[in-house]
Amino acid sequence: MQIKTINGTEVLIEGSGPETILLLHGWPDNRALWEGQVAAFKSHYRCVRFTWPGFEPGAPRGEHSLDSLIALCEAVVREVSPQRPVILLVHDWGCLFGYQFAQRHPDLVARIVGVDIGDAGSKDHLTDIGIKGKLGIVAYQLWLAAAWRIGGSIGESMTHSMARRMHVPAPPEALTVQKNYPYYSTWTGKYKSARTFRPACPMLFIYGTRKPFMFHSSAWARELDSKPGSRAVAMDTDHWPMLRQTDAFNQLVLDWLGSTTVTEKTDALPAGL
Repeated sequence: MQIKTINGTEVLIEGSGPETILLLHGWPDNRALWEGQVAAFKSHYRCVRFTWPGFEPGAPRGEHSLDSLIALCEAVVREVSPQRPVILLVHDWGCLFGYQFAQRHPDLVARIVGVDIGDAGSKDHLTDIGIKGKLGIVAYQLWLAAAWRIGGSIGESMTHSMARRMHVPAPPEALTVQKNYPYYSTWTGKYKSARTFRPACPMLFIYGTRKPFMFHSSAWARELDSKPGSRAVAMDTDHWPMLRQTDAFNQLVLDWLGSTTVTEKTDALPAGL
């Protein structure tokens, strides 16, 4: 294992191979979410992961802008894979931040594996989930946003309460109120520059079906399925398929990666080298 500090963030690099996978977690997880994937992938790929700012143990309560999180992704990719675009493996808030990074820097991303978040918030998505789904999203997101704003023991208690209701597979010590800032930033308009994601490269989308509502529209999944090299795959899990059915998830990803290709960034080095 190699450890680098990039933009003040500790980055783990494990494995070997010509291609690099950047693994981006969401709420309320950290880089340890991907242990099962790194173990399966590192004999074929370089696996790179970090914990989002504010999600570290003991992190102070504070917001982190969308621009700063995208800039972190860019800095990591340019440092760890200067000659090739990377493969993104993203989940939950990692999808939002990773998708925006891919749209701003399409030359740095060769393929994407998105987990459970697609075109969430789009007109098609909101139509699909109906009033009940909209109310469900508003309820849990505003609750966690309020928990972040309140902070302290009350905010912590609110966070733990919602995590229990959502059957979050995280230990109690990981459920810190500091991790709720993306919800607060979203509902206060600080992430309003985020655009609905339309992948410009091959994409595998894996989503769980055992949820009260989806985080993608059926139209978005059909459009993805129609693109060469891309596909949407349902798994009989909740929001965390990589944890609930680890072996099946890993094999699905490896099979898909083996069926697609990535190209070198030939302009990354000066001429003559």
